[in-house]
Amino acid sequence: QVHLVESGGGLVQAGGSLRLSCAASGRTFSSYAMGWFRQAPGKEREFVTGISWSGISTYYADSVKGRFTISRDNAKNTVYLQMNSLKPEDTAVYYCAAGSTGGRTYNGYKYWGQGTQVTVSS
Repeated sequence: QVHLVESGGGLVQAGGSLRLSCAASGRTFSSYAMGWFRQAPGKEREFVTGISWSGISTYYADSVKGRFTISRDNAKNTVYLQMNSLKPEDTAVYYCAAGSTGGRTYNGYKYWGQGTQVTVSS
């Protein structure tokens, strides 16, 4: 069992930066792939980025590539999402997820956080 808690969301102007954190409970954190998804009002939840259990492999949605960076610290049971050059279309609730498979779809993730709101003003 893994319990995930996101933090770091907030209101930022376009062009600004935010860093999200996802703290995980449980001693098996380092064995899970981690991902970030987001859901804007009236839209489906979409994949943002993912990272392998080791941190060696990372992958991004085209919409955030070059602006967002995912990383993890297995010693701290935490995964991070550094978001730079934010745009109004990045406004959404951001969710952290953990799973044995990972990947770009919901199927690879078993555990989900409660989400943190990110709002980017123009």
